[in-house]
Amino acid sequence: MAKQQEVQLDSILSSFEIEAFQEDLLYWFERQQRVLPWRENRDAYRVWVSEIMLQQTRVETVIPYYERFMARFPTLKDLAEADLEEVYKLWEGLGYYSRARNLHSAVREVQESYGGTVPNTPEDVYKLKGIGPYTAGAILSIAYGLPEPAVDGNVMRVLSRILYIEDDIAKAKTRKLFEAVIRRIIAFHNPSFFNQALMELGALICVPRSPRCHECPVMQHCRARETGNPEKLPIKTKAKQVRVQEMAVGLVQLPDDKWLLHKRPETGLLANLWEFPNIEIADGIKAGEGLSNAAIEQLSRYLYETDGVRAIPYEKVMQHTHVFSHLQWNLHVYVCKFAGSAEKVREQVEQKRAVWVSLDDMENYPFSVSHKKIAEALSKGFQTSLF
Repeated sequence: MAKQQEVQLDSILSSFEIEAFQEDLLYWFERQQRVLPWRENRDAYRVWVSEIMLQQTRVETVIPYYERFMARFPTLKDLAEADLEEVYKLWEGLGYYSRARNLHSAVREVQESYGGTVPNTPEDVYKLKGIGPYTAGAILSIAYGLPEPAVDGNVMRVLSRILYIEDDIAKAKTRKLFEAVIRRIIAFHNPSFFNQALMELGALICVPRSPRCHECPVMQHCRARETGNPEKLPIKTKAKQVRVQEMAVGLVQLPDDKWLLHKRPETGLLANLWEFPNIEIADGIKAGEGLSNAAIEQLSRYLYETDGVRAIPYEKVMQHTHVFSHLQWNLHVYVCKFAGSAEKVREQVEQKRAVWVSLDDMENYPFSVSHKKIAEALSKGFQTSLF
């Protein structure tokens, strides 16, 4: 397999002017790179945090989160000593919360095992939780100047077009191919700028649709441009269809205006985040209609079994959709009325993984995006008071 890849690499790079490409790319980046907060220096911790935040998230979205995060956790030691719930709160709204959880865990490992200094070898960096080939390559090249490839979607798109590579970028072996390509063409005298320049080129110029070829600093090296149809590349098989779940959400209120929240399990989707009680409705909810009797019973049973509250869905107050990478939630939000005395209900909940929280105090609890929207709407007064 290694020999076959070498033959393919020789074919791909045949007649490609590597040094001229490096020179044109770096000249452009040195003069045109964006001013971004994580580029203020090459501190490995800062690079690491930025790369984790930037995974599947736009730069414009990340900037304010990154600045708040670094203001609170300016050093690796600060983050290692922080409580995970505080980390979640500062991450709230960025999504993909496993990134924050893995970052927190890995930072603690660096603090304990490496004296608080991010390791500078591929072997050690790869061992850290949540760090894959791309993030490892970004840290090692940007922070430490090592000639390691950092291959993400932007980079594969750029190189697919420049070198006219038609391999399917959705396949793991194609990523390996691009890593091998970069090991051949990377600027050894400045791998930090080289990798960042490829990323920048993909983000600003060699974009997925309507690439700005006339602005490209390496246009004379681009084989796809010569064909007149650069948008043909990269080749990528379609992702699996997103699964849709109809979710019934129950809002339960005490007479003192406190609302029921519970914490998600310690593992799995949105682990350890707070939310309003909710359950997938087995028989679904038809468009424009409320909960069926069977669905009402299902939500009521869930509230009792999970949070110890006997309650009946009372009035639908909100509906919205949240899309994950693999999943879509259609959330149908109902105010619920509980049975029995408030004090008994309060005691029952305190024995579960749940709490009663006022609207003012909800801002201290880290929510997923979908439930943060519910909390914000609740604070603006959509609720129907039951008392």
